[in-house]
Amino acid sequence: MHDLVKVAVAQARDALAAPLRPSGRRERLAALGSVEEVRQAARRALPRVIFDFVDGGACDEVTLARNVRAFDELSLVPRFLVDVSRVDTSTTVLGRPVDVPVLGAPTGLCGLVHPDAEEGLAAALASHGSVYVLAAMSSSTIEEVRAAAPTARLWFQTYLWRDRGVVDGLLERAAASGYEALVVTVDVPRSSDRRRDRKHRFTVPPRLTPRSVVDGLTHPRWTAGLLGGARVVGGNVADHGGDAVSVASYVDAQFDASASWEDLQDLRARWDGPLVVKGLLHAEDARRAVALGADAVVVSNHGGRQLDQAPASLSALPAVVEAVGGRAEVYLDGGVRRGSDLLKARALGARACLVGRPIVFGLGAGGRAGADRAVQVLAQELEAAMVLAGVRSFDGVGRDLLGTFPPVVGQDVSEVAAARADGRRVLESTHNER
Repeated sequence: MHDLVKVAVAQARDALAAPLRPSGRRERLAALGSVEEVRQAARRALPRVIFDFVDGGACDEVTLARNVRAFDELSLVPRFLVDVSRVDTSTTVLGRPVDVPVLGAPTGLCGLVHPDAEEGLAAALASHGSVYVLAAMSSSTIEEVRAAAPTARLWFQTYLWRDRGVVDGLLERAAASGYEALVVTVDVPRSSDRRRDRKHRFTVPPRLTPRSVVDGLTHPRWTAGLLGGARVVGGNVADHGGDAVSVASYVDAQFDASASWEDLQDLRARWDGPLVVKGLLHAEDARRAVALGADAVVVSNHGGRQLDQAPASLSALPAVVEAVGGRAEVYLDGGVRRGSDLLKARALGARACLVGRPIVFGLGAGGRAGADRAVQVLAQELEAAMVLAGVRSFDGVGRDLLGTFPPVVGQDVSEVAAARADGRRVLESTHNER
């Protein structure tokens, strides 16, 4: 075991000393033409335990599969003889313009994926004129991300943790660093059963086992990044533990199953800027959040990583939009894998979409440049879909763009989840049957 570790360290250092030629990396990333291709590139670049941490969901991954499948069950009905020589993909979020309706979703522990971590994601979103939402459990700190992207539009995400003093400290730091909005995630009363993580015995930081050493040997560039000093966890809460293990344990204990609407109201009073409530699927919850002062709500099932058997985010979207009634903005989170998905979400009332896995796959495939490519792919696909569908303006999309067709009978959701686990496209078999 000791000899294996020495070999892994030596190979990782060699990889760090001889990085991929910049021109070769650019060509490799430019060749990625879809989010699925970006995903497969990340799968090749990352140890299986890290890839599955990003790619996986809760329990049997039924909700994870539903999120993607819901988009495939809607079709776009094009209009022709429309002048689409120029199309406008921009919209506004919280009263300010973004060039594309792709917001970087809060995703924790990005330092596990690539040393560029959250700084790379923030810079990538900024380069496309959009917003990045920094997670409370980011590897990089609030201040580090701001320093890396000084002109970016940044929002900060947190939870209704037990220790309100810690939350208040994070809010003060976010405000001081110019984060314009607070996103509070309400769908994590406790941690869930992530079976892929359990299968790998995933820990933070990763444990040194024979399997992890072999994984490191076969992914020397990832190992080189980790050995090069990449922060793994706890950037924003590092003061609450002497090492990554104690920080992770501290945070896990902070999830509060007793959190209530009164706690949300109290948080609203303590934050002066715009408030976005993330993790709602029920129309009445959305209505209540807006009544308590939310400026926007995010229809989300946590990317299929919390309650398995929850509805797809897209399926829950229309009722939430109707309940909010224009009194706040509504965003969608979960399942976006194509630019055309952005059109479908807009047609059902979402102002923009939060995108998590695609940009983290990009980060794994090539750091900041890979994340940039993932956003670029979605933006290019959106523009192409608008031209082909006869849509001049993203903001002008309505329900008349949509058509539906019956879902395929006999497609077992466990088969879909298994296909994801095997690294195949979620609905590959469904598309073939169609």
